[in-house]
Amino acid sequence: MRAFLYVGGEIRPENITEKPSDGDLIIAADSGLLNARKMGVKPTVLLGDFDSLGEPLPDETAELIRLPAEKDETDTQAAVELAVSRGATEIFLIGGLSGRLDHTLSVLAVLENLNARHIHALVTNGQNRVRFLRDNSTLIARSKFRYLSLIAADPVVKGVTLEGCKYPLKKARLLRQNQYAVSNELTGNCALIDVRRGGVWILETVD
Repeated sequence: MRAFLYVGGEIRPENITEKPSDGDLIIAADSGLLNARKMGVKPTVLLGDFDSLGEPLPDETAELIRLPAEKDETDTQAAVELAVSRGATEIFLIGGLSGRLDHTLSVLAVLENLNARHIHALVTNGQNRVRFLRDNSTLIARSKFRYLSLIAADPVVKGVTLEGCKYPLKKARLLRQNQYAVSNELTGNCALIDVRRGGVWILETVD
């Protein structure tokens, strides 16, 4: 099952092609409801402590899950766990990549966590689109996201091959403390990324 999670932060709706279909689980986390509305999407679940969205809550027909303000998880993390508990095997997070850096880093950690649980996930705000890859390969199709970067998540990432880009890599080593695989560009219809050992964040950026 697919789940779409709308979270807080600025978005550029015109660049977001990931949209829910009938039968998808749609969760808005707190002020993520505003981003869902910008995308013309009506959530099936509204979740959060609502410190950002404010009170009174909007008149919604969605299932309402109110969280305490003092808690261990962020609203985004709670929304992810709810989606997983309801059977999501593919999760799209919309928002979460602007504003407070602590929240952005937390969202990137969520991607790594979901990858370890064998759940396909990506996050996008229309300016950036991010996936996490570990010990695996993937294809990235050409799109309006111009730049492609690989950011090492481990001290050393080994056997990194990148094809179909302006600056290809072949069995390269990426170091967390020396990030150099940044601001690449596709030269064909898609790029092949293969990582033999270690984890990387795959970042696509519009401009």
